[in-house]
Order: sequence, then structure tokens, then C-alpha cells
Amino acid sequence: MLTRTRRFLHSSETGTPSISPPGATSKFTQAVKVVVLTTVMFTFISYWRAAAVVIADMGSTAYYIGGIVEQFIGKAAPYFIMAVMLFSLAVRAVYIESCSMFVRGGVYRVVKSALGGWFAKISVSALVFDYVLTGPVSSLSAGKYFIGLINDSIRYTGLNLKLDMDIFPMIFAIFVVLYFWRANVKGIEESSGKSLKIFITTVIMAVIVLGWSAVTLSLRPEGFLANLPDATPQLSDEAYGWLKDFDWVRGIGLIAILIGFGHSMLAMSGEETLAQVYREIESPKLKNLKKVAIVMFVFTFTLTTSVSFLGVILIPDEQRAMYIDNLIGGITMNLIGPNWILLLLQAFVVIVGALILSGAVNTSIIGANGVLNRVAEDKILTDWFRKPHRKYGTTSRTLNLIMILQIATIILSRGNILVLGEAYAFGVIWSFTFNAFSMLLLRFKDKRPREWKVPINLKIGSKEIPIGLSIVFFALLTVALTNLFTKPIATVAGITFTICFFLMFTISEFINRKKIMEKEEITEDEFVELQNGKILEHFNLESEAAIDAEIIGSLNESRILVGVKDPGNLSHLRKIIEETDTETTDIIVMIARVFKDRQNTIVDENLDEEERHLFSEVVNVAEAIGKPVIPIVVPTNNAFFAIVNAAKELNVKEIVLGLSDKYKFDVQIQQLAILWGTVQSDESKTITLRVITRTKDYRVNL
Repeated sequence: MLTRTRRFLHSSETGTPSISPPGATSKFTQAVKVVVLTTVMFTFISYWRAAAVVIADMGSTAYYIGGIVEQFIGKAAPYFIMAVMLFSLAVRAVYIESCSMFVRGGVYRVVKSALGGWFAKISVSALVFDYVLTGPVSSLSAGKYFIGLINDSIRYTGLNLKLDMDIFPMIFAIFVVLYFWRANVKGIEESSGKSLKIFITTVIMAVIVLGWSAVTLSLRPEGFLANLPDATPQLSDEAYGWLKDFDWVRGIGLIAILIGFGHSMLAMSGEETLAQVYREIESPKLKNLKKVAIVMFVFTFTLTTSVSFLGVILIPDEQRAMYIDNLIGGITMNLIGPNWILLLLQAFVVIVGALILSGAVNTSIIGANGVLNRVAEDKILTDWFRKPHRKYGTTSRTLNLIMILQIATIILSRGNILVLGEAYAFGVIWSFTFNAFSMLLLRFKDKRPREWKVPINLKIGSKEIPIGLSIVFFALLTVALTNLFTKPIATVAGITFTICFFLMFTISEFINRKKIMEKEEITEDEFVELQNGKILEHFNLESEAAIDAEIIGSLNESRILVGVKDPGNLSHLRKIIEETDTETTDIIVMIARVFKDRQNTIVDENLDEEERHLFSEVVNVAEAIGKPVIPIVVPTNNAFFAIVNAAKELNVKEIVLGLSDKYKFDVQIQQLAILWGTVQSDESKTITLRVITRTKDYRVNL
């Protein structure tokens, strides 16, 4: 889970359970003990940062996708890559609709809602396979670019020295994985900031290379587009895979197009991370997600498609074999200009390539972490994986597992990018297919209103036929089935890995279920009910000596205190979060823990189940909107006093409550007003009291 630490507070006070006169103030405000809780509270990120995280994966394919596809289908590769980039808009639309329904979304949550847990475990196993391979493929490719640049530099100095192109890229790849693993342990803000810098650098490189290429082509006597390749695919035997011995297959043009499209699908990797990063996007959430989708399309379509075409147009046939794994480098060496300038440009391209390919490692870690957290939340993996990091509040144990799997893949593959790239395609296409099919089923199964839908929907009476979504699903399914026969490496490796992970999830779920049933002393049916219930967050505990704004992590001078009690009655909290600019004002959400026994005021440093449930719902409301809050718990003898005392200590400008199930709104405001006078002797200090119901907003200024 990609998060930043937030602090929660327990404060113990002495006092009486009734409204006190002014003279009792000192007795109430004697602080006995403070316990601060840290949890996986979110740091929300801008749509630019979110786009940078996803583009790190999708944009990085521009460095190698053209060469890979050309080896299978010949010079027609750019046309198929362009078609895939256009089709990515349709797949992205499916993900946008799923995100509007599931904040903590992605393939796993969507497939489980539509098809159940069994299919969900299969789909997430294929998806984890995708993410586990993304890191090694990208980091090894970056390593080969980087080591290749070093070798070229050494060669130009005249030294008879060459670094091994297998061992050193593997070492480089391992260091890259370790670097971004550590960045994610620190949190999403840390890693997304690095991705944004990489994205900006890549944009600069793209503008220079594409602009220079345009000038070069315009100065050629034969014309700008004279060397456009033929759009007819020339499939190699390897492109047919297991179908190469069936002569009748070679004579069907539609099959050739499907095979070419299937081999080009790798250009669209990275879409699933869009769903995983949605949870972290700031308000307005869905609007910003659409902006992310637009930025993704403009950048990836322009760079990936242009590089693929320029590789065929600019690089002569006799040279292209040299640059098949380094198309952009080959493009730079065939631009107009002195050789020494072109060599410097190539060095810049290689350095940027190493950066963006390394950024794809970050994307893979973010995506895999999000997926495995969804699995852990459903008790398929033990709660041990969800235990937050003591310092950073992130799910570091899940991140550790991802890091180990990726490094093991680098070592076991011995740095063979072609093998890893082929296997990688399996998870990409099947995760898309499962997601589209599940969203299609949910159109009929789940009638909840959608904030957004995949376009082209035919309305017949009260029925709606999702034509657009159906087309996307059947297109994906056709390509996925084609790839099963034309990509033998991907099929064997993908199915093997999926089965292994499916078995691991199934066994882990069985063990976890048994432990929970024994611990809670519940039946199988009760466990299923528990599993389908609300997901509870986890919290760390730290002891502090005082209560103030710095301790709870409130950095803004302006603050609002919102009292909450019932997890089913948080409409007032939602309203405050929606209307507040959290860049300038902190929202402090408070739970008053009233002692049941007046004589027993010992503070328990653990949250009880009700408090944990309430905190979890607070987190759900905050993340659905995309704005941060600071929850605190104040153990007390008097809930109203605890609220006004906390408001005084934290110097808040406004106290907000929902309608109580015990008191009318005027009684709530009256008690708060009386107690405010007892704790705040400075008449210059003003505060606003609000009670918000579902239909009205009562407000009093003191």
C-alpha cells in the first residue's frame, strides 16, 4: 500500500462526567498520558505525479517494442504498434469505469465482485506474474543501454576493455530494484516524485529527438514521408508459434492481423497500474483520473508510435539489425549533424532510457504492492503482510516479497530480455481480458449508478446494452486466445506461474481461515460473513508526553475538528472533506472514548474493534474523495468536554458534529457552547460550532 504515516492520538484526562463550572477547568485539563498511533494514512498525489508513475511503464516500451515486434512481423510493425496505442484508449476507458466503482480497485477487486473468489485468485496470479516480470525486463533493458554506453565510451578512448553485457546489466538491474524498493518503503510521495522527474527528462529527450528527426526528414531530397514502410505484415516462423506447421493458417489474412496485433500488445503494458494508483490521486478524484488518461495517451502515442516509424524510415536496412534493441539510439546516429554531436545526443538518449526503464521498475513495485494488498485485505494472505512499517506506515512486508521475487527473476533468467519479454505479454493481455469481462458482467449484475461509463450504450426501454464494453471485451479475448498459440514461451511460463501463485493463495487462504476460525471461535458460515464484511485498517502505537498540533501531525495554522461516533453516520465528515481546501486547512477527526466505569480511567493503548471499524470508515471516506484527514482518539469521562478541550489545545477554528442519536441539535450546540466558556477564558478566541444532518447545516459563532 502506497502511503505516508499519519498520527492518531489517545489522551487520558481526569474529570467528572457532567458539565463542569469554570472553576473545574484545571481538573479537567490535567493530562495523564498520551498515546500516538501511526497508520497507513494516505498522501494524495497530483494527476501529473500519477501520470508519471504509469507512464514510466508504458513510455519505457518505446525503447524496445519496435525492435521486438519487427522481429516477428517485419517492417509493418509501426502500423500495428500505432493500432495498439489507439486501442489502449478503449482499454483505459474500461479501467476508468472500474475505478469509479471501486476506489481500491484493479483486476482483483473487479473480478471478485463479478465472478467470485476462485476466478479472482486466477486473475490476480496472472497479474502478479506481469508485475514480477515488469521490473526485471525494464531494469535489465536499462542495464544493457547503460553498459552499452560505457563500452562505447571505452572503445572511443582506444582502450581494449569491454564490460560483460550479461553480468553487469544484471548487477545494474538488481541495484535499480533495490533503490525503488526502498523508495516505496518510504511511501508513494517519495517514489512518485522520482517518477515525475524521470517523466520531465523523458519529455525533453522526446522533443529534441522528434524535432531533430522532423528537420532531418524535411531536408531530404526524396521528401518527408518517402520511406514509409509497407503496411502488409511479413510474419516470421517464430511469430506463428505453435501454428507454424499449419499451412492453412498462413493463408488467412485476418489471422495474420490478429497475430501481428497480439505481438504488439506489449506496447500497452501499464494500464493496471492506473487502477492501483487511483487510490492515491487527490481530489477531484475521477476528474483527475481522466486527466491522467489523457496525459498517458498523448505522451505514449506520440513517443512510442513516432519512434517505431522513425526506426524504419531513418535507419537503413543494413544498419537496423545493429539497433534492433536500441531503436532510438539508431535514430540519433542517422540524424543530420556532425558525428560528435550525434554521439552526445545518443549518450543523452541512453541515459534517459536508463532512467525511464528504471522508472518502470518503480511502477511494477507500486502495482504489485497494490494488488497484493487487495488480496491481503480479503484474508487470502495473512494480516502479517499488512502490518505497517513502524516509521513510514507503508506495507513494507509486501514490498519485501515483491523485491525478492524480482531479484530472483533477474538471477534465474540470467538477463535474457527476449525470454522475459515474451513471458511478460501473458499477464498483460489476460489481466485486461479478465477486467473487461468482469466489468461487462457487472453492468447486468450491479445496477448501482456509475459516475462514468464506457461509451456506446444502447438504451431499449429500461434495459441498457453496453455495446462499447462488449466490443472491447471480445477484441481482448480474441487476441488473448490467439497469443496462447503464437507465444509458446509466454503460455508455458505464464500458466506455470499462475498455477503456482494460485496454489499459494489457496493454501494461504486455507491456513489463514483455520487460524481465524480457531481464534475467533466461529463457524465456516460466520467466517464467510466476516470475509465479506468491512476491511479494517491496521495501526501502530507510539507514546507521547503531550497533546498538541505538532504531535498529531497538523502542520497548517487553520484547523477544523470533526467529531465522529457512528461508522454509518459520516455524512457530516464527507461534507467537510468535500468543501475544505486541505492545502491550507487540516481536518482533525476525533473519536471520544468515554470510560464505562468512572473509577477505572486506565487508558488502553489498543483500539477496540468498534474504534478500529470507525477509523477504517473514516479512511474510506477520505480516500474516496482524495483528501487527507488527521484522526485522533481522546479517552475521557465526558465526550462534549473532550471535544471542546481538544479544540482549545489544537487551536481549531470550527467544531463540526453529526446529529446525535441521543440529543437534538440545539442541545448539542448548547452543551458545546457552555463548555467552551469553561475551557477558553480568552474572549478574543472565537470558534464556530456546526451540527450537520443529511438535509440541514446548523451553525453558531461564539
